[in-house]
Amino acid sequence: MRRTRWPELTVRLLLLLAGLTIAHLGVTLFLKSNLGSDPFNVLVQGLYWALPWRLLALVAGCVILAFGMTIVIRSEAGTGPNDLVAVVLSDRLKKPFGPVRVGVDLCFALTGWVLGGVAGVGTVVCAGLVGPCAQVFLPVSGRLCNACLDRIRRG
Repeated sequence: MRRTRWPELTVRLLLLLAGLTIAHLGVTLFLKSNLGSDPFNVLVQGLYWALPWRLLALVAGCVILAFGMTIVIRSEAGTGPNDLVAVVLSDRLKKPFGPVRVGVDLCFALTGWVLGGVAGVGTVVCAGLVGPCAQVFLPVSGRLCNACLDRIRRG
């Protein structure tokens, strides 16, 4: 396998990004026409609406959300209000982050629903899954953020 040098890899990645952006602009315009979709997106939509795929997408979305959220928390560059409530409560109560986050998410969801927000099965699954996943990811994200910051500090 041929080793690719950084400048070439950078150019290739920029070309990839440009091509994907242009292609998806075309897909977006196609969808906005309300006259159908391109063939591949019809397949993707069909797979998405099949229940097992929807459940898989829901769980994957929750896991990815939890991972991203823990990177935000461990970056120590700022935290969203929904994350901050759980972080502060977890620290003050000296309780694990996962169960605290579940409680906070359920309170947010219930309050929002009472006030007229839209909630569904996915909301409940998300409230029950993100906290425990985040608890698993927090140490991993801490190491990842520290490794990135250490590289920058070392030059």
